[in-house]
Amino acid sequence: MPRVLLVEDDRSVREGIELGLRRLGHEVLATATGEAGLEVLGAFRPDLLLLDLMLPAMNGVQVCHRIREAGQLPIIMLTARGDDGDIVLGLDAGADDYIVKPARAEIVEARIRAVLRRAEDPAGARPPVEHHGELTVDRAAHTVLRSGAPLPLAPSELKLLLHLSAVPEQVFSRQRLLKEVWELSYHSDVRLVDACVRRLRIKIGEPPGAPRYIQTLRGLGYRFGPL
Repeated sequence: MPRVLLVEDDRSVREGIELGLRRLGHEVLATATGEAGLEVLGAFRPDLLLLDLMLPAMNGVQVCHRIREAGQLPIIMLTARGDDGDIVLGLDAGADDYIVKPARAEIVEARIRAVLRRAEDPAGARPPVEHHGELTVDRAAHTVLRSGAPLPLAPSELKLLLHLSAVPEQVFSRQRLLKEVWELSYHSDVRLVDACVRRLRIKIGEPPGAPRYIQTLRGLGYRFGPL
């Protein structure tokens, strides 16, 4: 079962999630601060981080930035209802998904499994290596190079790029991408898609205002190319 690091300052929420996930078979290490979470990260080696957005001292966005500087650990943000602006900040910082508290352990586990599936098998059963302009996409190795240099893509960013590049010039609505990439319902939050696109464009070197690879069709959605 996936090892989960939980960083949540609310004791009742922390204990509820921890006990629920342990009951479902997960190994869980829980901390109350972002600083403590970062300290145990190397020794615990989690498969996924559940990260509260509003933490004392170092908040969830800052923790997310620190982790993304060092690696691509899957991250799910825990948020309170009404934190819309902070949710966008968290997603732009590199979170792969978010969950609004309170949430049952079964819901949390389902979102964990969906994020980890994106990390484990983003390529699907398509040709292993493709060349798109300056990008080299290796589906078998789950890597993307730009002009020969590897790009440090988070799981959601990688799967989104692979999904779009598999059918260049095909337009995908944000709702369809939520279902096919994030494995979420049609009525889920499309900000997940928009934030992921923004991060992906920065990492692949898209010029501001004139993206070459991930293009927007106003009112319709996104497509890859034409180059």
